[in-house]
Amino acid sequence: MNTIKYISLALILSGLWSCEDGALDPVVRPGSAPVISNPGPGTSFVLSESQASSILTTIEWSAADFGFQAGVSYNVQLDMAGNNFADAVTLGTVAGISLDVTQDKINNILLSSGIEEAIPVNIEIRVRASVSPEVERLTSDPVALTVTPFIVEVVYPQLQVPGGYQGWDPSNNNTVIFSVRSDLKYEGFIYFPDDNTEFKYTDGPTWDVNYGDDGADGTLENGSSNIIAPQAGLYRLSVNLNDLTHSFTRTIWGVLGDATPGGWDTDQDMSYDPATGILSVTLNLTAGEIKFRANDAWDINFGDDGANGSVEYNGANIAITEAGNYTIELILSVAKYRYRLTKN
Repeated sequence: MNTIKYISLALILSGLWSCEDGALDPVVRPGSAPVISNPGPGTSFVLSESQASSILTTIEWSAADFGFQAGVSYNVQLDMAGNNFADAVTLGTVAGISLDVTQDKINNILLSSGIEEAIPVNIEIRVRASVSPEVERLTSDPVALTVTPFIVEVVYPQLQVPGGYQGWDPSNNNTVIFSVRSDLKYEGFIYFPDDNTEFKYTDGPTWDVNYGDDGADGTLENGSSNIIAPQAGLYRLSVNLNDLTHSFTRTIWGVLGDATPGGWDTDQDMSYDPATGILSVTLNLTAGEIKFRANDAWDINFGDDGANGSVEYNGANIAITEAGNYTIELILSVAKYRYRLTKN
């Protein structure tokens, strides 16, 4: 009989210990994502340059529930409608459940996306909630809005590129690369006239914050070794200050397409003029289509998605509607790359 009592007591204590141990481990239950309550779906905004610094709207949403108590961070994103947030831009990251958004913030994002006219544009916003990199984020359903921007000259964030080719001058605004989405990702084309040109990046027109690459491994370090471009030529420079990585690629540009003498098989090489920063070639074209590409390969190529004179990576073929002799120019020395077709 005593044995039975002892066994029963052991089982009870074992059960208590199991419950107590289990209470120490957090249980992540499926939660509920935030829901945007303002602005409502289908809301339309017309932006005004005179009111650029004023608050356009306050984005509001319900609190996310992760199934346990934790500090939640909310990231509010915007993208063009139908793009499934593939190129999402962050409007802000907050700990609360609302975010004020100014008119110029939205306007600059739209213009950076290639909008060139003051016409209504369909966009979407969403909110992503997170508590830890180890816990899956909760994302709200998107809300569709219509915004009419105002057209102004956009001043893009830039990264200086001082080096031996320009006198190591970080204040030279002719040797910079740009972040057209204001996301700390910079890109641009710089011409190095000599082999083994050394250069660095500076955040601003001084040497206070400067980046090089110790070990030439594609990782930037503050105040580190000069970067070396081995051959003279026009280079595409890419820098991501979010993770301090970079790359640089020497490019030789050409035009090809069924409107060119070589069709889609042979590039018609373009010449680069360091004085103007323009690539050009003069060709006899037939009615058809063309594109631009670098290094006789499709890894880096430009087309024109909007038929508006600006180029986009992997963009649509450019239509040549009338045969004739053309001067074709590609301008990569600006923040938003563009081209010109001039019939001679």
